[in-house]
Parts: sequence; structure tokens; C-alpha cells
Amino acid sequence: MSTTRKSNAMIPSTRRSFLKTTAVAASAAAFTASNVNRFGYAAGSDEIKVGLIGCGGRGSAAANDAMDADPGVKVIALSDIFADKVQKTLQGLKDRKPEQTVVKDDHCFVGFDAYQKVIDSGVDVVLIACTSIFHPKYVKAAIDAGKHVFAEKPHAIDPPGIRLAMETFDLARKKKCCIVSGLIYRYVPAFRETMKRVLDGAIGDILAIEENYLRTPYVLAPRQPVDREIEYQFRNWYHFSWLSGDDILQSLVHNLDKAMWAMREEAPIKAHGLGGRSAAFGSIYGNVFDHYAVVYEYADGRKIYGFGRTQENCHTGTSDILIGTKGRCELMKGSITGETNWHYDGEERNGYKVEHEELFKAIRSGAVLVNDYGVKSSMLGILGQMAVYSGKQISWDEALQSDFRFGPSDGDFTTPPPVLPDAEGNYPVAVPGKTKVL
Repeated sequence: MSTTRKSNAMIPSTRRSFLKTTAVAASAAAFTASNVNRFGYAAGSDEIKVGLIGCGGRGSAAANDAMDADPGVKVIALSDIFADKVQKTLQGLKDRKPEQTVVKDDHCFVGFDAYQKVIDSGVDVVLIACTSIFHPKYVKAAIDAGKHVFAEKPHAIDPPGIRLAMETFDLARKKKCCIVSGLIYRYVPAFRETMKRVLDGAIGDILAIEENYLRTPYVLAPRQPVDREIEYQFRNWYHFSWLSGDDILQSLVHNLDKAMWAMREEAPIKAHGLGGRSAAFGSIYGNVFDHYAVVYEYADGRKIYGFGRTQENCHTGTSDILIGTKGRCELMKGSITGETNWHYDGEERNGYKVEHEELFKAIRSGAVLVNDYGVKSSMLGILGQMAVYSGKQISWDEALQSDFRFGPSDGDFTTPPPVLPDAEGNYPVAVPGKTKVL
């Protein structure tokens, strides 16, 4: 039994070996001639052609991770709604991986229809890491076209989007397309091994889980002098709820995914919470909350407590504390204490890399890797956000069946901004007790 661990063992890494929601539709031996002909790299070359939708920091990193994961990956198409982001990403990829970055000028797509141009550009795989409101729509378009997908979290920001995502992930399995979720923590070797022990009973029956995602404000995009209001909101989209779904969907969703993993993918029956804006003022903070707390309750009384904050000069930290009848687990530390005392001291790998390695390994073998647990975890985040916005207790079924949206169901630069700043530059935020979500 190990009692020591390396200090950075919790770096995001490989996906757990017992993925409940991964379906293996064919082994390498059963990879038929028709499947071989379906992908250009297998029918005469070793190349896998990749297109990127969303040229922000996360998208650029995903493209780099894809190229690191498989030497046969060639990035051939880029898209974003802003031309400057496409060019910045293109230059960065060329500087780092010139032999794998083969994007021609006519494969640099800009605009709100650019996502479809990437899908139609001859790619085998699409990386989707753009403004979150578009995730379910773009993933659906890619799967409809028979492409494999890496999809950043969240997989939707509202219940209608979740219902579309559910249909799409089911369709992917039927079409033998892979979808790997950007909820990376299920790829960490330490988390896999620790969670395996938890699910095997190392801490007994789970009674409660405490989830914390406490940090400073994230990705603040300054207004450009030439930007119209709607353009500014798209540049600073993390901080506008109609584009991002607010911070539970952007941050705490990672922790909620780990909680769902520990709960064997079982959804709670209801949630209540509180939240608001108390420290972050000015236009750059948009209209999202800067603190929140959510209590998720199960029929048998088990609870998940989720806490988040995005404020300066405050305590920060990310943690997952699982409390059971025989002990406790601190997942981020790879630690189990109680009747069983154990620390992880094994393999350390970066999950951002390994999620792509497993995606391309599945594609090359003909396996079907569909991480649909991410859809349910995204819904858990939506339920929490609805509860803190409204101040009401809301059931899982009520939330899932509702038609609540944070704003317009779609958008472009002709969309009237759904929120506008006042004279001091502050945008209106949701008011618990007044804001309607059902």
C-alpha cells in the first residue's frame, strides 16, 4: 500500500479505463474495408485531417494537443467569428508544428457560417472549442456529416440544448463516430485509480460530496475600440450568461462531473442554491454571478454541495471531498483515509494530451468512443445555475423538460444585445426571487 505521492500527481491526464458510457463498436480486427475507405488516412495515407472551430486559447491548445497526440494528425482548416483570432492561431500552430499545420488561405474561415465550412472542408475530425452557446448546434452538424468530434464543455448551456446534445450523442454511436468530451478530469490516471477504489467501496457508501471551484475572474477580454456592443459581448463571452451559461457551466461543471462519476452517473432529484454579484463591477465582468452555492439532493438523502467564486483577493482552490460511511476521499490529492489509508503515487500525465491520444487511438482502431456522461454533467450544471438564478428549489425533471434559455437561442453580429450596460458600465444580472426560469 502506497503512502507517498508526487506533488503534481493531479495534473489532468488519461481517461479512466472503466468508462461506463464508452461504447466499443468494433475492434481493430473487425475494422472493415468500408470503414477503412471512409477515412482518407486509412485508405492510402497515415494522415488524419483535423479542423478547428473556435480559435481562442482553448481551441488553439486543443489543436496543439491533437498534433502532439498523433504524428499523423494534420490541421487543415480553422474557423472563428473573428479574423484576427484565426490568423493568431494559424501563426502559433505553424511556429510550433509547421509540418503538421497545413492550412491553406482558402481554409481559413471567418464568420457565423464558418463552422459548417470547416465541417465541409474534407476533415476527418472536428475540434469544437468556441462560444458555448454554439456547442450543441455545431456538434450536431459535425455528427450529421459523419465526422469525429472533440467537444469542449459544457455540452449545452440550457435544457433545449441538452436535449439536442442527448440526441446527437446517441446518433454518434449509431453512426460509429467518436465524441470525446472536454471534461478532462476523467482522463487523469490518479483520478481513475482513486475513483476506482472509491467505487469498489474503499470509503463505504457515499453520504455527501463537497465540490469547490474558487478562483479569480477568468479570461477578461477588454473591449476593442472598433467593437460594436454585440462584438464586444462575443469577444468577452465568458462573462455574458446568454453566451456562456454563467460560471457554474464554465468552471464548477468540472467538479460536478467528478461528483456524478462518484455517484455512478445517477442524477439528483432536486437542487436549491444561492448566488449573486458582490465584488466584480464594471463592463468587463459582463452579467454573470461572481459567487454561488448549490445543494443537490438525492432521494435517499445523499447530497452534493457545490461552491464557486470568481473574485480577487480571496481564498482560491479546487477540491473534491467525498465523505463515506468508512472514510473520505480527497480526489484532487489522490488520497483516501479511514478504514483504508492510501495515496496515489503512480503515473503522471497531462489530461489535455491524453484525451486526444485516446480519441485518435479509437479512430485508428475503429472503436467508437462516446463520452456522453458529459451531457448529464452539463445538465447538472444547468440545474444548479437555474436554482441560484431563481432562488427556487427545482427538480431535475422540471429543469430537463423546461424551455428556459439565458437569452436568444442563437446569435450573430446582427443580434440585438440582450443586455446593455448602464451609465457606470454595469450590466443587469439575475435577481434571485425575481428571475424566472420555469
